[in-house]
Amino acid sequence: MAVIDHILNKALQGERLELEETIALFDSNEIEKMGHTANVLMERRHPDPITTFVIGRNVNYTNICDVYCRFCAFYRRPGSEEGYVLPDEVIMQKIQETVDVGGTEILMQGGTNPNLPFSYYTDLLRKIKSQFPDITMHSFSPAEIMKMKEVSEGLSLEEVVREIHAAGLDSLPGGGAEILDDRTRRKISRLKGSWRDWMDVMQTAHKIGMNTTATMVIGLGESNEERALHLLRVREAQDECLNNNYSSEGFLAFIPWTFQPDNTNLKLERQTPEAYLKTVAISRIVLDNIKHLQSSWVTMGPEIGKLSLRYGCDDFGSTMIEENVVSSAGATHKVNIESILSIIRSAGKIPAQRNTRYDILRVFDDEQAKIENDFIMQN
Repeated sequence: MAVIDHILNKALQGERLELEETIALFDSNEIEKMGHTANVLMERRHPDPITTFVIGRNVNYTNICDVYCRFCAFYRRPGSEEGYVLPDEVIMQKIQETVDVGGTEILMQGGTNPNLPFSYYTDLLRKIKSQFPDITMHSFSPAEIMKMKEVSEGLSLEEVVREIHAAGLDSLPGGGAEILDDRTRRKISRLKGSWRDWMDVMQTAHKIGMNTTATMVIGLGESNEERALHLLRVREAQDECLNNNYSSEGFLAFIPWTFQPDNTNLKLERQTPEAYLKTVAISRIVLDNIKHLQSSWVTMGPEIGKLSLRYGCDDFGSTMIEENVVSSAGATHKVNIESILSIIRSAGKIPAQRNTRYDILRVFDDEQAKIENDFIMQN
């Protein structure tokens, strides 16, 4: 039996893949075989032919950042005339608009702004929750949490996470993971912190009962070994969360995507759709303790997003009512709710709206689809 066949068969037998086997998959071009295996594993975990999505909005509250990532086209240096901090009333208006279209999630993220005190975040969250008690604040990357720690005047990381959680932060998105290995991180974002810093924030969140997600960005000049290490480090952290019986479920989802080079200072080739789909499949095969794998249609486009539903993804992510960070780097794919329903159905799946915790709120069967389309046309 060929090496790849042996590795994939091992995964199908329920055995866990290790580093060398994961590297071998990344080295291989047998993408369709990997996709088939990933799809089988996904269907075992999610036997109903349902693909979920969340109605959410990105609110980029500030673009001022003192980390200066080479791959980011969004940030502006402190003191820049193009820098901004959104007024509270603008943020509230954006949230209201999200609620008005049935949205349940706000992904609030921005730069690591050294001019904002820790109280800015806690006060803003309390204000949001007082006006929108049912909205889920799935917000702030680990880098932003570390900046809060830096400006908090002596609080420990756990104290910062507990305070921000108490103020209204419900869960943490996985942004800023890039590649969880310091060789690549030092090349692309020397000031952003080590992979261990990112993981410390996530594991602290898990410890105090918060759910999170994890991400990976390919195409930053990393090796296949670093890609494999990234997956195993996420899996190990998830093991720790689940084995310690925290009230958190740990990483609810894993979201891989490709580096978007346009308008950035990092001149690298754009990754192919095949490289993305291979990464999706390997992620589903290796991450045996993470329930959900999310498609990245924002960076890859709707058609590749649809294909990913046959390579291990069970979730189509967010409607992304507003998204500025990735779009600044040239990924301009915009999909509304009607289009998401159509794409999921064309993949042979049943679309369902979920919340941030992956509880299904609404299943769109054929009759509901007609009602929804009529509603969209009228509004």
